Amino acid sequence: MRSTLRDRVAVVGAGCTPFREHWNKSGDDLLVEACWEAFEDAGLGPRDMQAGWLGGGITGQTLAHALQLDFIPVSRVENWCATGGDVIRNAAMAVAGGFYDIVLVAGFSKTKDTPALRGNIFNGGPSGTWLHGQDVTFAGPASGSFGTFAPRYVHHYGLKFEDVKRGLGAIAVKNYANGALNPKAFLRKTVTMEEYLSAPMLSWPLGLHDCCSMPDGAAALILTTPEIAPKIRPDYVVLKGLGMSVGTKQGQLDSSYDWVHFPEAVIAGRQAYEMAGVSNPLKELDVACVHDAFTVVELVVSEDLGWAPRGQAYKYVQDGVFDRVEGELAVNPNGGLKAFGHGGGSSGIHKSYEVYKQLQGKAGERQVKNVSLGLTHDQGGYPGTYTVVIGIWGTRD
Repeated sequence: MRSTLRDRVAVVGAGCTPFREHWNKSGDDLLVEACWEAFEDAGLGPRDMQAGWLGGGITGQTLAHALQLDFIPVSRVENWCATGGDVIRNAAMAVAGGFYDIVLVAGFSKTKDTPALRGNIFNGGPSGTWLHGQDVTFAGPASGSFGTFAPRYVHHYGLKFEDVKRGLGAIAVKNYANGALNPKAFLRKTVTMEEYLSAPMLSWPLGLHDCCSMPDGAAALILTTPEIAPKIRPDYVVLKGLGMSVGTKQGQLDSSYDWVHFPEAVIAGRQAYEMAGVSNPLKELDVACVHDAFTVVELVVSEDLGWAPRGQAYKYVQDGVFDRVEGELAVNPNGGLKAFGHGGGSSGIHKSYEVYKQLQGKAGERQVKNVSLGLTHDQGGYPGTYTVVIGIWGTRD
């Protein structure tokens, strides 16, 4: 019989650096900054941590050295852009399994001053030959990557391209507006629909405002059990559901692959909803931070996770269903990867940071009203095969 993580793991501290071009800071500096914010948030210190998990870098020693973690076990997790979610998953299972009482999870990205490791393939930059033997970018439709989803979506559902393009634009406009209210976001500006539509094309049909930003930054969480959490703080946040699915190259091997949904997101979402007891996600969830590396990913995931009928998400976003203030479900109130920034190993953790703050009512100008249940979605991979981690977080009962 499969066990459950529901109500067995709590977050009692969180930290996140501003996401910037941190030319004057190392990855260690960013980890220290994020982790110390988490320590101060929880009223704890490095000596209270019994184990650690890290996303980013090449070894768990990076976190141990930066924080002087006193010989505790530290593991480095790697799962492409889903790394942050998988870091949390591994740590949560260790806490729920009774192996540790209080643990640290952290992730960081420091790519701006290391050209050999730069992630510009997301924005149509250096060749991604190292991926799977082809000259590809993650955006370019010719390679069967994310750019494929938008025209395929239009064709599959018999829609007008101009209507779907405006749906993608509504996602970008929404996320920019949310990021403008977030002091830790990288791109703090607003963009109109007209500016979106007239922006330079990077890899048709994805333009400048369809693609995420990739600055430097770090984020951290402190996990413990719900039994210990009240001794640390009254407004702790509890893990309610968790799901994970990893593809097996269906998009490259199966001719019936439709390029209008991510099966891994559907499966991971189903697992998380079942664990959390969520039957009507659009009505029950209050806030969600999803992997909008490209606007079309947010569009498709909105359908994969049951927030909109198939072929209708482009209408839902234009109708304001996912707006922060008046919408039914506030999606990416932190600005998303578009405006806040995609941090590779830290993204799933900074999404959880946002949901944690929203559930506590401490998100400042971008606070969503009456938040009691939030979702994080982390996704990584390359064309036609992905890793997806879904977390559902709630206030204490």
